[in-house]
Amino acid sequence: MRSARDDQLVRPTVEDEVAAAGSELIGGPVGRRALIGVNWWTPVRVIALVAIGMFALGMVQKLPCYDHGWFFGATTQYTHACYSDIPHLYSGRGFDEGLLPYFDRIPQSLSGGMDYLEYPVLTGLFMEIAALLTPGGGTLQDRERMYWFINAGMLLACTAVIAVCAARTHRRRPWDALLIALAPAFALTATINWDLFAVALTAAAMLMWSRGRAVAAGVLIGLAAAAKLYPALLLGPLLVLCWRAGRMRAFLGAAAAAVGAWLVVNLPVMLTYDADGFHIREGWAKFYTFSQDRPVDFGSVWLFISQRTGDPLNDANDYATLLMILGCLGMAALGLCAPRRPRFAQLAFLVVALFILVNKVYSPQYVLWLVPLAALARPKWRDFLIWQACEVMYYLGIWFYLAYTGSGDKHQGLPPEGYQLAIIVHLLGTLYLCALVVRDILKPERDVVRRDGSDDPSGGVLDGAPDIFVLGSARRERHAELSQGARVQWGTGSRGL
Repeated sequence: MRSARDDQLVRPTVEDEVAAAGSELIGGPVGRRALIGVNWWTPVRVIALVAIGMFALGMVQKLPCYDHGWFFGATTQYTHACYSDIPHLYSGRGFDEGLLPYFDRIPQSLSGGMDYLEYPVLTGLFMEIAALLTPGGGTLQDRERMYWFINAGMLLACTAVIAVCAARTHRRRPWDALLIALAPAFALTATINWDLFAVALTAAAMLMWSRGRAVAAGVLIGLAAAAKLYPALLLGPLLVLCWRAGRMRAFLGAAAAAVGAWLVVNLPVMLTYDADGFHIREGWAKFYTFSQDRPVDFGSVWLFISQRTGDPLNDANDYATLLMILGCLGMAALGLCAPRRPRFAQLAFLVVALFILVNKVYSPQYVLWLVPLAALARPKWRDFLIWQACEVMYYLGIWFYLAYTGSGDKHQGLPPEGYQLAIIVHLLGTLYLCALVVRDILKPERDVVRRDGSDDPSGGVLDGAPDIFVLGSARRERHAELSQGARVQWGTGSRGL
């Protein structure tokens, strides 16, 4: 017998033509008499298992590097598109020597110029735990393989958390998380670096916010920002939306909890004490100084401009900061002037996408930051797959370009002109999805999430809240609504006399 709750679930094979066409591989669109969620195979469990399966396929794709590519021949890991930072940094950051991140200086013979670990504190802890779990026997190559494998297992757990949290964030739309589980770029980039840890904490934060638990969401945002800086950006959309809805108490609770959680994690590592008092520890600050000082790097619009013009763009930090400020002001205006208050997931996706687009580097694994947000912001299969195709093209492009530059006079791989085209493709793919999200905000009747009458399933206390502070045409409409309400109340009162 089908439950009332299952009757309310939005099914993508019913509302999305691409999902319906793709479902032919497994029997076609769901029928009226289909029994879903009444046995063990609930949507959340199915999505989690699919995500785990895709992650495993991504691990298989790294098999040529696991066998030999990370160790024998610099270009093999590029020609097979299976590069990962994880095995290289095991020895390159002193984990095999038992060095403690942020406290022990890395010998130059190991790091190639990096004196301390250049990752935030919680990511450093993640790396250290994996190093402690790595067996000490065998050759260095054996230990590097095992270190990657242990990290992959921990990142697999993060993937399951992301899938479950995303499936539960929109109560009536759990199947939207299938976009995350089946995203090809997600599977390909999952074990390049440690980004999935921060993504999992961010997904959990959005789940807590959708349940109206502002403080818990803030704590998770603070922890996520202690693992990777970008989750702190989510406080910006929350400020705008809570301001518009008159729910500033919820925002202040979340913001205070985020700052508190970040400090609890960072203060023990951040400060050192000597006879002159407290000082910022050099090892802790390495992530921030490295991010500030690094030149323009792979995947960014700045690298494209630099390669085309020959200008190293030493002022890229200033340009990126200016564009980020202007973009955030524009999003704040969008959030306050839109005819209907944007959904939290929409503004969250836009602000993180803006940060990536103007950043000095757009690494292939940064797509992991966007995939869960994109699935919640615009769960439309056609547009999501177009964007994913652009990201897969770039994923292949960067490795073949590195194979070209690392193969000496042979130049086997993708020449600079081809790599520049790959950069433009993946930048345009992200901009394409951003444009669609902005259109949905300006024309809320086109928002697929709101077609069934929903307001903001991921909005928590914002879901269904009235607008209190609005600007532009939305302000005029709000004043008209208030005036109409006052007239109705006055008329009712008159009739009661």
